Amino acid sequence: MLHEKHKPFPQDFLWGAASAAYQIEGAWNVDGKGKSNWDQFVRIPGKTFKGTTGDVAVDHYHRYKEDVALMAEMGMKTYRFSIAWTRIFPNGKGEVNQKGIDFYNQLIDELIKYNIEPIVTIYHWDLPQALQEEYGGWESRQIVEDFKNYSITLFQAFGDRVKYWVSLNEQNIFTRLGYQTALHPPGVKDDKLYYQVNHHASLANAAAIKAFRMYVPDGKIGPSFAYSPAYAATAKPEDVLAAENAEELTNHWWMDVYAWGEYPKATWNYLEREGIAPQIEEGDLALLKEGKPDFMGVNYYQTTTYEKNPLDGATLEANFNTTGKKGTMEDSGIPGLYKTVSNDNLERTNWDWNIDPQGLRIGLRRITNRYKLPVLISENGLGEYDQVEADGTIQDDYRIEYLHTHLVAIQDAITDGVAVIGYCVWSFTDLLSWLNGFQKRYGFVYVNQHEEGEHDLRRIKKKSFYWYKEVIESNGEKL
Repeated sequence: MLHEKHKPFPQDFLWGAASAAYQIEGAWNVDGKGKSNWDQFVRIPGKTFKGTTGDVAVDHYHRYKEDVALMAEMGMKTYRFSIAWTRIFPNGKGEVNQKGIDFYNQLIDELIKYNIEPIVTIYHWDLPQALQEEYGGWESRQIVEDFKNYSITLFQAFGDRVKYWVSLNEQNIFTRLGYQTALHPPGVKDDKLYYQVNHHASLANAAAIKAFRMYVPDGKIGPSFAYSPAYAATAKPEDVLAAENAEELTNHWWMDVYAWGEYPKATWNYLEREGIAPQIEEGDLALLKEGKPDFMGVNYYQTTTYEKNPLDGATLEANFNTTGKKGTMEDSGIPGLYKTVSNDNLERTNWDWNIDPQGLRIGLRRITNRYKLPVLISENGLGEYDQVEADGTIQDDYRIEYLHTHLVAIQDAITDGVAVIGYCVWSFTDLLSWLNGFQKRYGFVYVNQHEEGEHDLRRIKKKSFYWYKEVIESNGEKL
C-alpha cells in the first residue's frame, strides 16, 4: 500500500527506550543480590568478547537518578527496564530481599516524578544460578511455580504504580542460544531439551499472566518476542515453502501459543516425527489458553531470508558474528526445512544484521492479521561502533537514519490499520551487549566504558539524543 496521507501517531503514543538489568545495573553482588546464570557464565574463558562481564556494566544501580534525569531532558514518555530476579530472591525463591524491592521502588518513583511511564520486564534472561543448580532452571517444571511466585511478588510490590508489564523477554532467543547453539547459559546443545524448556517457559509465561489479572486488574501485560519475519529467497515454490516452514517454526511456534494457547500443527507433527516434541501433561494446554496477553511485544531488528535446504544440507552449526567483523556471519539451517541466505536487497550492519525497515511494517501487519492484538514495539535499534570526536560530540547520523526509516515504516503500518501502543528504542544509554562487550553501542547516551582499562562511566549525549527529543516533542510529526 502506498499512502498519500499518513495517520498521525496516537496522542497517547508511548515514545521511549529500553534496557535490561544485567546489561546496565552492575552492582552484581551488593545489597544482598544473589548470583545469576550470567554472573556465572561470563566467567567461563572465551564466552564473551575480551572476557567482559556485567559486574559493573554502566553502573546504573548507583547512577539511576542521573540516567532518569537525562530521560526527562529528552522528554521520554516511557522507559522499559527489567528487574533482576536475584535482587528480589537471591536464591530464586524463599525470603524476599528488601533492599532489592527498595531499589526498584526508588527507580519507579523517580520515573513517575518526571511523568515517565514505567514498563517492567519480569524476566530478561538473568535466571538465579541457585535454581539452575537445584533443578536445572528452565529444564524443570518446578520453574513454573517459582516464576509465578516471583511475578506475584513484583505485582504486589509495584502494581500500584506500574501498569504496563512484559512477562518474558525473547523466549525464543534465550532458549535457542541456551539449548540449541550453546552460546548463552547454560551452554547446552540438545534439541529435545530445547523444546521441553520452551514448553516450561510458555507455561511460566501463562501462569504469570493469569496471576496478573488478580493482582493488577487495571494493568496490561504481554511477552516480548524477537520477531524476524521470513522471506523467500526466490519465487520458486520450494523456497516459498522453506520460508513458510521458517515462519511457522521460528515465529508462529511462540506467538500462536501466546495468543491462542495452541502449537502450530505442521511444526508439532514434524517434532513428533523427529522424536523431539515436548512432553505435555494434563492441564498444560488449559493453562496456556488462560495466558492470553493484552498486547504482543515485538523486539524487531531484522528479517531473515530462506531457501530450500536438502535433507543433507546446512545445520545450525555456523559462525555467529559476535566480533563486529562484517561478513563473518555464516548461513545456517535445519535439514529438510530451510536454510538462511543473504538478501542482496538489504544493507547489513557490522554485526551482519539486515537493515530492513519495511520488514517491520510487514511483521506488524502479519501480527495484526493473525492475532488481532495491539503491538508494543519493545525493542528496535542499531548496534554500531560510535566514536567520540575531538570536540566531545558523537555524530551518529547512521543511527538517526536507522531509527527514522523504522519510524516511517511504523507510521505506514499505523496507516494500514495496525494498533501500535509505543516504541521503545534499544537502548537509552550504551550498555553491555551480552556476548559483544561494550564495543557494540546502541544508546542515545554514550557511556565511557570499555573492555580494557579504567573508565569514568561519564554520560555523553549523542546527536541522536537531540533528534529523538524533537521527534517526541512533535509526537512524530518531525520525521
